[in-house]
Amino acid sequence: METIYLDKSAVKAVDDYWEYRRIVGDDDGGKLFTPEQYEAYKRKVLPQRVKNRLYVSFGVPGGIDCKLIGPETQCFCTHRYKQHKTDFEVVPSERPLTLPCRVRGCHCPAYQYVPRIGPNPVHCRCKHLPQDHSEATGHLCKKCTSCSGFQSPFTCLCGQASSAHQTLVETKLEREARGQPIGRDVPYAAMGGLIGFSSLLDGYLALEPSGSGEHVTI
Repeated sequence: METIYLDKSAVKAVDDYWEYRRIVGDDDGGKLFTPEQYEAYKRKVLPQRVKNRLYVSFGVPGGIDCKLIGPETQCFCTHRYKQHKTDFEVVPSERPLTLPCRVRGCHCPAYQYVPRIGPNPVHCRCKHLPQDHSEATGHLCKKCTSCSGFQSPFTCLCGQASSAHQTLVETKLEREARGQPIGRDVPYAAMGGLIGFSSLLDGYLALEPSGSGEHVTI
């Protein structure tokens, strides 16, 4: 295997690029901002992103966060969290908060996590996969007529049925009111519920309320 060596300026250029990607995401439409556009974008977006960050988790109400959602976490519609609307100048007052998919042609009205077994999403009771169902509200199956909407018989490793779980989108104040950690303010796009490395673990593995880094005594 050939080893590639980069000088300090090249390493900085790579770091700067990934910093740009984590901040801008897909907002540049696939064409890199000029330095002036990038600075203008940061001046506009970063203050509201820090102020109005939304935390996204999947769990049983009143229980642990079984899954904390990050930028790459897939939605029922198969698109990733970062491909949904996650930035707001003013957070809507209605609840539940809905984060529609921004991918052209997708009819997903709100981000919704689907549990996975390894790399694969769970099946519906009708034996079909999430992608065999409509991404629109109701999630009717496109392959059979007996299915009244996607519902999985899967039991989460927290011990509760998948149907007892919900995808929760909440503000910083709402999350604090639940007694859950919020982490540090960060400028990056679509961070969802991630606040540290342990946030990448499922809740039952982290042995903590929701990836706070403060382990529960058992």
